[in-house]
Amino acid sequence: MTTGPGGHGQTRRLALFGTKGVVSRCRDFTEQALADWGWTAAGPEGPSDVVEDVLLLVSELVTNACLHAGGPEELVLSRSAEWLRVEVADADPRRPRRKVQSDLSRPGGHGLIIMERLAHSWGSEPRGTGKVVWLEVRLSPARGQRMSRP
Repeated sequence: MTTGPGGHGQTRRLALFGTKGVVSRCRDFTEQALADWGWTAAGPEGPSDVVEDVLLLVSELVTNACLHAGGPEELVLSRSAEWLRVEVADADPRRPRRKVQSDLSRPGGHGLIIMERLAHSWGSEPRGTGKVVWLEVRLSPARGQRMSRP
């Protein structure tokens, strides 16, 4: 679903069921939305680093919902002239929390660290009997349509 005039204030939603193939579906859905909104770099250099960051962030949110919350129920992408907001809803009311690891070279447990480094802000809020984990990425004021890190 897309709403909003003139390419601003748009929202896209993807209903999700189960965990099989859901991460790649969400990445593809996000990549298409970003391309439709013109958020790729022009020229031969390919997608901007920030688009790749957003795809990584979506993968982390969805993977966390699969591993810790029984799977995601919905992915929502909302954009304004200055921000992109990504939301992943699930049925588990427990808020995400960082695992304390003594050895950071071990796999797993890095999703929230990645969100802290790549997103401008992130958090979670209760919704129904579950929650929504969200993150926001600020758009570059210089190009208007291209995203950049804070």
